[in-house]
Amino acid sequence: MKYPATMPGIPNQKVRFKLMPEVSHFTVQAFPEGWLASWGHSPTIEILNFTGAGWFVAETLAEAGMEVWVRTDSLRVLDDIKDKDRQEIERMALEVLEVTTYPVVHFQSTALTLTKMLPSLYQARIIGDLTWHGVKRPNLSILAQVQFAGDTILAQGDFNLRQTDFQIKPVSFAAGALRLMDELTFRFELVGEIME
Repeated sequence: MKYPATMPGIPNQKVRFKLMPEVSHFTVQAFPEGWLASWGHSPTIEILNFTGAGWFVAETLAEAGMEVWVRTDSLRVLDDIKDKDRQEIERMALEVLEVTTYPVVHFQSTALTLTKMLPSLYQARIIGDLTWHGVKRPNLSILAQVQFAGDTILAQGDFNLRQTDFQIKPVSFAAGALRLMDELTFRFELVGEIME
């Protein structure tokens, strides 16, 4: 039997859930800058291989937390561009991220609070430590809308990261006349399944 989002009469029981990447969406978008920026485009890249799990106390939704792992070599350009350009962007992304040396990104929450907005809809504030490209950065803050629907949890939101904070050098072309901005925008629509 799977636990529903709340368990009346069992306030201290921990409910656990796992992410379902096959029905989730997790993307990152980069933006061009430099005097040739009007010739470039803002590539959107889908992160294909990730896994994660979370937990909270039934009924009260207290003591919530989550952990996520991402494979850095699991990237696919979503833009409607030529195959040659798509392959080149993916190749450069893998090269810049040094995926052989740093194959995994890890996020561990240190605080997670849920504020009720509607009967099954909550505003979540997630704070945690992100390790990417061998650099650990604490206190990353993410806001998300979380909805409970039976045995399913839906979360969506976005956040920004600067590549240089993780010792990643932004890609540049034409001797710097066209380059990608330091800041990247991550967007997620995650689906979680409550575990038995």
